Amino acid sequence: MRTLGLVFLFVVIVVTAANAHVAVFPRESQAGATERYTVRVPTEGRVATTSAELEVPQGVTVTGVLASGGWTQELKRDGNRIVGITWNMEIKPGEFAEFAFLARNPKAGSQIVWKVRQNYADGTSAEWFGPAGDRRPAAVTKLLAVAP
Repeated sequence: MRTLGLVFLFVVIVVTAANAHVAVFPRESQAGATERYTVRVPTEGRVATTSAELEVPQGVTVTGVLASGGWTQELKRDGNRIVGITWNMEIKPGEFAEFAFLARNPKAGSQIVWKVRQNYADGTSAEWFGPAGDRRPAAVTKLLAVAP
C-alpha cells in the first residue's frame, strides 16, 4: 500500500510540474486563420513573477491585445508590426495569470513556436525557448492545413 501511495505522489508531482510551464493556447489552429491566443504564466518557485515577455514569431500578425485586467502591457514594434508584448504584473508563488491577444497565423508552415521570457522579483529570469522535452520548452501551436 505504501508503494502505491508513493507511485501516486510521484505521478501527481510529474503531472503538476508538466502543467506548470509557460503555455500558449490553443495548441492547434488553422494556417492563415485569425485566432485568440492565451498565454498562461505560472509562478512555480518561491519568488514572484514580475513580467512575461512574448516574442511574436515571424509570419504571425498580432491584430489586437486584450485590455488590462490588473496588469500593464508594452508593445514592441518593428514599423507597424508588433514583434513583442510584455505584460507586467505580480504573480505570486503558486498562482498564475493569463494574457490574451488576437493574431493571424502564417499561411504556410507546420507550427508556431512561441518564446517567452519570465522575469522574477529577485532579478532572475527563465527563458521558455527550448525544444520539446527541454527543461524550459517553448510553447508550440501546431498549424493545420486549410482543407481544399
